[in-house]
Amino acid sequence: MNATERFLKYVAYDTASEPESEQMPSTQKQFALANALADEMRQMGVSGVRVDEHAYVYGFLPETVKNLPALGFVAHMDTSPDAPGANVKPRIEKNYGGGDILLSESAVLSPERFPGLLNCIGQDLIVTDGNTLLGADDKAGIAEILTMAEYLIAHPEMKRGKICIGFTPDEEVGRGADLFDVEGFGADFAYTVDGGALGELEYENFNAANARVTAYGRGIHPGSAKNKMLNAMHVAMEFDSLLPAWQRPEHTEGYEGFFHLTQMAGEIEKAVLGYIVRDHDKNLFEQKKALMEQAAAYLNQKYGANTLKLEMRDSYYNMKEMILPHMHLIETASAAMRALGVEPEIVPVRGGTDGARLSYMGLPCPNLCTGGYNYHGRYEFIPVQSLEKITEILVKLVDLTYAAA
Repeated sequence: MNATERFLKYVAYDTASEPESEQMPSTQKQFALANALADEMRQMGVSGVRVDEHAYVYGFLPETVKNLPALGFVAHMDTSPDAPGANVKPRIEKNYGGGDILLSESAVLSPERFPGLLNCIGQDLIVTDGNTLLGADDKAGIAEILTMAEYLIAHPEMKRGKICIGFTPDEEVGRGADLFDVEGFGADFAYTVDGGALGELEYENFNAANARVTAYGRGIHPGSAKNKMLNAMHVAMEFDSLLPAWQRPEHTEGYEGFFHLTQMAGEIEKAVLGYIVRDHDKNLFEQKKALMEQAAAYLNQKYGANTLKLEMRDSYYNMKEMILPHMHLIETASAAMRALGVEPEIVPVRGGTDGARLSYMGLPCPNLCTGGYNYHGRYEFIPVQSLEKITEILVKLVDLTYAAA
């Protein structure tokens, strides 16, 4: 089975995670794919396959040469809750010619809005029907890892150490590495396969925090509200106005961080805002959090103590400092790409991966591309050629990792 066939099978599983859930996994439906993957791995001949009580999937390929370091590959099973993930209906747009692709009556995938399409002319694109996301983030990574594993099993003559495989739940809600069994996984170093377009290679990511703002008001009949009413929605809006508009996602790129308002709900007596806060630079990250605290303090001084409650929690940190002592991982991945005619593009992740958390848990873990575009939405797509090429890159990466052994 090739990577494309696997991918088309996996996207049929609805694995959307849920940010408000306190369970792990956040949605029980993630177990369906976890158990299916475990069954497939056993049938392929992967050793030590297990699914734990939190839907993590583990397995390994035994070494063919003793006393070599163990290399791991990690991908996540869940899809983003930002767009519908049930009843995914992919189709393949063969030999893409460069124009608009009609996904549905109301959804058009156009190079005018999504210029990445122009990099894919002549390729076969897997697209959605315009009603759901596709799930290449990160079911493409799973398909590529297992197709690599199938190849390695079929070629025991390849010199290599132990190859460790791990699939996680809840990456999209920032908890994919929370209960990852690093010791049981058994790798000395690893790669997440969770990036974007073919050639991307990443070892820098955002420092990240989640913030929840709750404003409390006083409800009074509007006819007699003067100097009495305090509208919580207006207080919440005022808080948002105190954050710099030019530091929103739609105005930033590259290494520029942002405040991103992700949720809002309210009425006169209570209003709630949800934010994610991001920056690659640790000092700028701390400054952003401090600015939110200053805004909250100002509004509490203006309207009275406890009018506004700010709760913040760090999610993950930039993995760069954990990877710098292990730059052989980047050098080997770059060499594997070049050996197969792909020019590596080392870029900062404008987001996070399980690898960021795992790197701080003692498992150096940069991020490799999966080949997909436009993640987390109805306009997501992935070229068939990228799925297959990245599988080849993973095999070459294993080969080069152990070439000097």
